[in-house]
Amino acid sequence: MIASRRGFGPSGRHTSPRHPPLASRSELSSFLASVERRAYKQAAFAVRNHETALDIVQDAMLKLAENYGDRPPEELPLLFQRILQNAIRDQFRRQKVRSLWTTLLSSLSANRDDPDEDPLDTLESADESRHAENPADQLSRAQVLEFIEKEIARLPARQRQAFVLRYWEEFDVAETAAAMGCSEGSVKTHCSRATHALAEALRAKGITL
Repeated sequence: MIASRRGFGPSGRHTSPRHPPLASRSELSSFLASVERRAYKQAAFAVRNHETALDIVQDAMLKLAENYGDRPPEELPLLFQRILQNAIRDQFRRQKVRSLWTTLLSSLSANRDDPDEDPLDTLESADESRHAENPADQLSRAQVLEFIEKEIARLPARQRQAFVLRYWEEFDVAETAAAMGCSEGSVKTHCSRATHALAEALRAKGITL
């Protein structure tokens, strides 16, 4: 009787006449345990990689617990699916962008006619689905991408900013110029110098894409 008058139901959870009861910690844990296997199968089918699928599911579960753990139990399934699908889409986007990086850098040569030309003006985006990689190829690509990411961090600030906006955020030249507060010509120059610096770093390391 006292618990009811103070707004607590039989389970000890806070209740309100206008809002459904919030999920308890045990209910959240039970929900996550019940969806983990199905979520893994979804992710594995989508990304075709065991470790990546595990990471996606673990990240999705953590985000649900951290950001929506206090929502009513009936809302958890839809919220979790939204988080999971967004995580899968983000993974596809990262794969696409990183594939573009390797294609971009492999297309560069030391004697381009215009050193300030933005390579994306003439480069077609790579289609990851056209190339089936075996596990050894995947490991090699992962190591190369890790090296590229480290070299990106070493670029001068403006070159790094232009490179990330163009080849990660997928801004066009005008959008990048507006974000950086510079001319479109400067964006192309920064991007060209960044990609050439990265290509040179790969050559110095003996890496052939």
